[in-house]
Amino acid sequence: MMSEDKIRDESKINGKDNTPSNFIYDLIDEDIRSGRVSKDDIITRFPPEPNGYLHIGHAKALLIDYLTAKKYNGRFNLRYDDTNPVKESIEYAESIQEDIRWLGIGWDALYYASDYFDIMYECAVKLIRKGLAYVCDLSADEIREYRGTLTTPGKESPYRNRSPEENLDLFERMKAGEFPEGSRVLRAKIDMASPNMNMRDPVIYRIMKVEHYRAGNKWCIYPMYDFAHPIEDAIENITHSLCSLEYEDHRPLYDWVVDNVDLGSKPRQIEFARLNLSYTVMSKRKLLQLVNNDLVTGWDDPRMPTLSGLRRRGFTPASIWDFCERIGVAKTNSMVDYALLEHCVREDLNASAPRVMAVLRPLKIVIDNYPEDQVEWFDVEINPENPDMGTRKVPFCREIYIEQDDFMEVPPRKYFRLYPGNEVRLKNAYYITCKEIVKDADGNITELHCTYDPESRGGSSPDGRRVKGTLHWVSARHALDAEVRLYDHLFTVPDPGAVDDMDSIINPDSLIVLKNCKLEPNLSDTKPGDHYQFFRLGYFCTDRDSTPGKLIFNRTVGLKDSWSKEMKKQ
Repeated sequence: MMSEDKIRDESKINGKDNTPSNFIYDLIDEDIRSGRVSKDDIITRFPPEPNGYLHIGHAKALLIDYLTAKKYNGRFNLRYDDTNPVKESIEYAESIQEDIRWLGIGWDALYYASDYFDIMYECAVKLIRKGLAYVCDLSADEIREYRGTLTTPGKESPYRNRSPEENLDLFERMKAGEFPEGSRVLRAKIDMASPNMNMRDPVIYRIMKVEHYRAGNKWCIYPMYDFAHPIEDAIENITHSLCSLEYEDHRPLYDWVVDNVDLGSKPRQIEFARLNLSYTVMSKRKLLQLVNNDLVTGWDDPRMPTLSGLRRRGFTPASIWDFCERIGVAKTNSMVDYALLEHCVREDLNASAPRVMAVLRPLKIVIDNYPEDQVEWFDVEINPENPDMGTRKVPFCREIYIEQDDFMEVPPRKYFRLYPGNEVRLKNAYYITCKEIVKDADGNITELHCTYDPESRGGSSPDGRRVKGTLHWVSARHALDAEVRLYDHLFTVPDPGAVDDMDSIINPDSLIVLKNCKLEPNLSDTKPGDHYQFFRLGYFCTDRDSTPGKLIFNRTVGLKDSWSKEMKKQ
């Protein structure tokens, strides 16, 4: 699942739709067969609240909504569920559109719940006139107390039997701003003894004297989500309202609202399992807490599960599509291993990312028998997995950098990298042998002196001798200076959402910044968002803060693929 075009190409063979089925498609097919809906009129929607940035859990829901509409050649709406002015902003609304476009998804229509406030108000008035809603003066705590428990029925509000005329008057005065916040609410009159707590006279309107980011100060009463959402779906003629599993218990209320507001349309709500991803949290409240408490640098911090954070870290749209396809559409919640997401981005970048050499913790090597003023340029494949990408020129000279970890003065058994007297291969270049170690006054190694075999050009020797260690390197004379940020899991436990004190489980090594890195000169014209494989080190992405004078790269993922290894065991 790499792109919409690829889906369209691969999902149809001989004119037949071969999109893998799931229980949502089965239910829609059932609705078409029964005549409840026409096969030509399927409409879905993605309804984010603009109170935060989209995360990868939203990406799963978005793709389910979008691909369902596309499977049936239907329509797909983007709708902002902006009924709570306290938490919403234009910043969040704009970021949502940016993230959806980045994923390569377009919408057939864009709507705002706030555009329906007048209709919602009239629907509430209609319920009052029908004796199905009443103004209640109980406080929030009293309403909670009156509602009862899962094992005991609720108790009716003393205001439940107000006449429709009195309720209409009070509701109009609520709208006019006569009453303070918290003093009155409008409740649906359903069943205080219902085994479903959501049906025990839920609040459907509350007083909020807060400016709305779009509607301004026109309203001081706002609808609750459970009342607004089914009305929005009905107005837009949504045929199938797809949502996550926590709304399953809300479905009877959804249907009750649809049945009683009489807007003509009868959407069907279908629930699917939400995405739970190990070593991260999906709660917007907790993500906002991370931002507000400066535990991350912002919503687009590369350690965040937000789409903007994943994008900045170097994840690609194709990898996220692939990930969502692999986890599928289920009816039962489960925890997905973060390693699967990493596996998906490795597979995508392995095929598309140019290979380059970068030394993150440099150690200088002087090749004593190499001509001092000589520079050679090696032709190296840009990506061995994709020969069509061609080759690049990599310079080599007398002084080079290797990784500090690739040398040990006193190596353990079976250490095949560089140590005194040992010969190793420099990738695409020559064999070298360590002859001398130079240290400073404190005993720290500052450089190595080596010799090279001129006959081993290209990384092989005519006499057939073999070496076991191959090192990457960068020409010291041509090296670019860069900052490299090594990212890891933000949390130390697989299920951080189960821990109240997030500060206590923050991984102190979730970000390691290396300032003195050396990169091959082919990266001089890199742009923010460009992807690379640093040979032997992993996949990296040019950060948005990078400039020609100060290159900055983020590690997307290392080369080690724990998910692939686990799959081979099974």
